[in-house]
Amino acid sequence: MQQMFNALIAAILMQAPAATNDACPAVVAPPAELSGWASPRPLDAGRDETHAAMLTPGVAVAARLPSTRNVRYVMRPEKPGGSVSYGGVFAFTVATPGRYRIALGSAAWIDVLAQRKPAASVAHGHGPACTGIRKMVDFDLAAGRYVLQIAGNGSANLPLMVTKLPA
Repeated sequence: MQQMFNALIAAILMQAPAATNDACPAVVAPPAELSGWASPRPLDAGRDETHAAMLTPGVAVAARLPSTRNVRYVMRPEKPGGSVSYGGVFAFTVATPGRYRIALGSAAWIDVLAQRKPAASVAHGHGPACTGIRKMVDFDLAAGRYVLQIAGNGSANLPLMVTKLPA
């Protein structure tokens, strides 16, 4: 079982093209706030809000996403992807208000929803080179429960992480 998990993680990390390239001598450790990125745990994405997969800030996951056509989003994503894309519904709780970062191993579309309304992003960027992090989006979030929608991913596998940034 552990061998299958390790193979899955290796396959997912190899699918993160933009943050790694031929010039990378090896995988580079991400910044401290993303240190959990290197040891993701497997998690099946939810197909709707009722069955949203729970994320823990600071803990990376190797998400397994269903086909987009099998996902019932809380609100229609701005970029839902085509019939051959993948997505899912996750939830996380913010205990301490502050700036939170969503890190992805692909360029998938994300929406963070608070009480069924989109939260405004405050920064976008690429992950640090050679880390496997392709995309990062920051949000200023109050305490509460949030839904994270993933849409338009090109693969059924997606490394992702929610983390609180230092003040």
